[in-house]
Amino acid sequence: QVLVVESGGGLVQAGGSLRLSCAASGRTLSNYNVGWFRQAPGKEREFVAAISWDGTSTIIADSVKGRFTISRDNAKNMVYLQMNNLKPGDTAVYYCNVGGRYSDTYYATSLSAWGQGTQVTVSS
Repeated sequence: QVLVVESGGGLVQAGGSLRLSCAASGRTLSNYNVGWFRQAPGKEREFVAAISWDGTSTIIADSVKGRFTISRDNAKNMVYLQMNNLKPGDTAVYYCNVGGRYSDTYYATSLSAWGQGTQVTVSS
């Protein structure tokens, strides 16, 4: 059984930064593509960023391009989402997904694993 755990969320003022982390027990992250999604109250879950299993390729959603970056440290079995210049519109629960399909975008599948999410709140 894979357990995906996100951490690093919190309350930050607009213009501030946060770094989210994604860890997975029961699965070696270095073997899998990883994606980040977010869901704001009353809205559908939306794709934010993804990184290929070997870290050679990333995809960043247009809504956060230039502000968010995704990276991974396979030696530590971790994936990170660095969020800079945060805006109130970035307020959401952020979810990590492990093992999805990576092509022109990242697709969570029935076999990929979700974490429980971490809350990010950006105040104006």
